[in-house]
Amino acid sequence: MPDMAPLNGVDIQGTPSLHTTRELSYAEAVREALRLAMQADERVFLLGEDIGVYGGAFGVTTGLLEEFGAERVRDTPISEAAIAGAAIGAALVGMRPVAEIQFMDFITLSMEQLVLQAAKIRYMFGGKARVPIVVRTPAGSGTGAAAQHSQSLEAWFVHVPGLKVVMPATPYDVKGLLLAAIADDNPTIFIEHKLLYKTKAPVPEGMYVLPLGRSDVKRQGRDLTVIATSIMVSRTLEAANHLAAEGIEIEVIDPRTLKPLDVDPIVRSVCKTGKALIVHEAPVTGGFGGEIVAQLVASEAFDYLDAPVRRLAGADVPIPYNRELERKAVPQVDDIVSEARALVRGAY
Repeated sequence: MPDMAPLNGVDIQGTPSLHTTRELSYAEAVREALRLAMQADERVFLLGEDIGVYGGAFGVTTGLLEEFGAERVRDTPISEAAIAGAAIGAALVGMRPVAEIQFMDFITLSMEQLVLQAAKIRYMFGGKARVPIVVRTPAGSGTGAAAQHSQSLEAWFVHVPGLKVVMPATPYDVKGLLLAAIADDNPTIFIEHKLLYKTKAPVPEGMYVLPLGRSDVKRQGRDLTVIATSIMVSRTLEAANHLAAEGIEIEVIDPRTLKPLDVDPIVRSVCKTGKALIVHEAPVTGGFGGEIVAQLVASEAFDYLDAPVRRLAGADVPIPYNRELERKAVPQVDDIVSEARALVRGAY
């Protein structure tokens, strides 16, 4: 079997510098990353429910069965615990599996395998055993899928030492970060928002890797720092355009990986703007935004704050089926505009 040199030796990029007019959807960018990784290394294979003939619940793996065959694109039984367990076992004997959990809600059924096994093995064996698995899973609301198919559970996994957690917000980022995650020797939870699958943006051809643990400044600004994740990045950028018409310039930072978290660009930005707002979809209580607040107030940014650090997050309710209630349960563009405006104008 070839080693990972084809993946580990590709260009490392941090801030997007796109010299291409080619656009891909977020789903197409995921598929292209999977295809490139599988072409580069025979140890990379896919497993999950309905990922073969059906192409996955959201069509992301469409065509890969025909290209790589049933040995490397494996339809599994309806058992998330079995999917995770098989991936861990395969990784321990030298493979590099990419497992798909159909909805992030169902990852709850694989928690023992991921939290007690995958996250611990490399540490407990002194680095002699490695678990290079990637668990891809679509998360978030907005599709009318109701309370059991719409959750954002990233904070659970950030809390577990030994796991890496990635939440790409753009087609460019999802391709580069997925290739990085597949090349990494540690287990990675790779979270893709359902509403992002159809969004399109420029994506370079060929291999490129975006290092895990590097935040990206999506928009420069002077009046307020907004740290946003996943779908909230695009909503925050839309809000920034509205606010710019009022003379309010916000800086938008996308952590991209929640663990490891690259906090330095966030601290530098807050030192510049003096104000910070964290926006995420998951419920506010125990959400990842609280960790960013804690890191900011423990950093030099605390001395530069002109207002309390604010969080704008999902309500502490199960995601409703009703479309209007579903929208009310998580931040929308208008909510971000209102919260940012209030912070900049000193309403807090």
